Amino acid sequence: MESVDDAPHPRAYGSLARYGLGEELTRALFHGLPLGLCIVDHTGKIIMVNPLTEQLLERPAHEMIGADAHDLLHRNPDGSPIPPEDCPHIAALRSNTSVFTDEAWYTLGGGGLIPVGLMVAPVQLGEGAEPGAVLLAYDLRQHKAVEQEQAAHLVVLEGLTDRLSLMAEISTVLASALEVEEALRRLSRLVVPCLADWAVIDLLEPDGTLRRVSIMSRSGECPAGAGWEQTLTETAWPPLARVLRGDPPVLLGARELAGVVEAGVTSQKVHEMIGATSVIVAPLRTPRRVLGALSLIRSGSSPAYDAADLSLVSDIAERAGLAVDTADMFEEQRRIAETMQRHLITPLPRVERLELAARYQPAPRGSQVGGDWYDAFPLPCGANVLVIGDVMGHDLQAAAKMSQIRNMLRMAAWARRVPPSHVVDQLDDALPHITDDLMATLVLALVEEREDGSWWLHWTSAGHPPPLLVDADGSARYLEQGQGLLLGTGVRTERPDAGVLIPAGGTLLLYTDGLIETVQDPLEMGMDRLRRHATALSGSPLPSFCDEILARMRHDVIDDIALLALRPSSPAGNRG
Repeated sequence: MESVDDAPHPRAYGSLARYGLGEELTRALFHGLPLGLCIVDHTGKIIMVNPLTEQLLERPAHEMIGADAHDLLHRNPDGSPIPPEDCPHIAALRSNTSVFTDEAWYTLGGGGLIPVGLMVAPVQLGEGAEPGAVLLAYDLRQHKAVEQEQAAHLVVLEGLTDRLSLMAEISTVLASALEVEEALRRLSRLVVPCLADWAVIDLLEPDGTLRRVSIMSRSGECPAGAGWEQTLTETAWPPLARVLRGDPPVLLGARELAGVVEAGVTSQKVHEMIGATSVIVAPLRTPRRVLGALSLIRSGSSPAYDAADLSLVSDIAERAGLAVDTADMFEEQRRIAETMQRHLITPLPRVERLELAARYQPAPRGSQVGGDWYDAFPLPCGANVLVIGDVMGHDLQAAAKMSQIRNMLRMAAWARRVPPSHVVDQLDDALPHITDDLMATLVLALVEEREDGSWWLHWTSAGHPPPLLVDADGSARYLEQGQGLLLGTGVRTERPDAGVLIPAGGTLLLYTDGLIETVQDPLEMGMDRLRRHATALSGSPLPSFCDEILARMRHDVIDDIALLALRPSSPAGNRG
């Protein structure tokens, strides 16, 4: 192509002299304008182009001058011709109006297309002549490249955001569920379908066998007869076995999947059944051991997994492994605490004409065992001591503190005959010498038979729910007197005592707050429910009374429960 200085006379690009344009102005217009410029007559034929148009379209001027601009240059983005009746530029020429197009596609001389921004403006070509048009075009390739780069960056950022959101949700799910298998099932529901078409989670049992605890697909079902739901041995599937032995996560493509054996069924049959094309197997591990494996499967038209997916799935599996390990340790601690509590609760004494019954029910699996306890023992003076208590906390430490309080209370109550409030005061004074953060509630009661055969209850409460007294006629009332501060506050107050006659055939129920507390309902509602059920069960034998109370009240409870009930009989022994 000729340089600007060596450019031929403007007649090489068409004659403009007859339109009143001088040579210098023509040269400035055609050589200095930083746009592709093309002039067409009223029929749409090109009568002039500038050098930048030649450069832009990779075509010499002589190939363009005289050609129909639309037929030669204008195309759809896919390269197909645009019918003249659908072309906005031809419509602008015919209506003598201006048109600006953000994006049009022109053909290149060497083949291919170029995106251009295009402006079409009518121009009067001469006195008495029909108007033509000026076409100004500028190259959009750099703009498109920046746009595509920005779009690619946006896709990457959106992907990272989605993955970060997924990881945050997975972390929340794993941290909030202490029941292992439920947490893993919820994890499966999160990764399908956003990361996989199928998700399979296996856990190693203590004896080395492998138990499949979760299988999830887009439809929520596993393929019938495929063997996915069977209990497997560690050697059932080589990639899984290697991961369980401590190998790093593996990424399998369609070629690697062929011929692998899964639970006695060739993987080809299994993967043909679900259309598997790509699999990641990642260990559920902790720094100490491998606990199981997470297998994610893509099938059909889903894209194959890549290295970034492998890293993400490995991170998810590691978090799941830590969650499983935490839940296992918590459950072990819970079992120890429950066993300690059961061993520390002594059998109830036998008392003539006074029936006693007690129940201890640990928190549901996945919840925390606390320091709930009861005790009953006779004193040398003939009175009987009843205690129900709850040490704050939900762990082995709470259970250990409970045992200390129980033993100290026995000693204080046995030492000398004093009102229950004095015994509790002595216990409260001693607590700082055990620990500086122990707090507890309890009811301490003395039950004595009088000379006339009636039974008298003398008690004090240290911040504990009030005892419930059910008369033989079925009426029930809470004994709300005798309430004082809970133990361990460090505040010295005068603890009150209270007393009441227990009628023959009546039932006294001591309990911990796990019986009346639920997640959603207020405490008053739980107390009202307990009173109604106790009234309805007033005529039941005492063991049945306790069992039914537990059964009827145990709704949405997340704490352990202790009950201690007594029922005096008449001298004739006609009750109980």
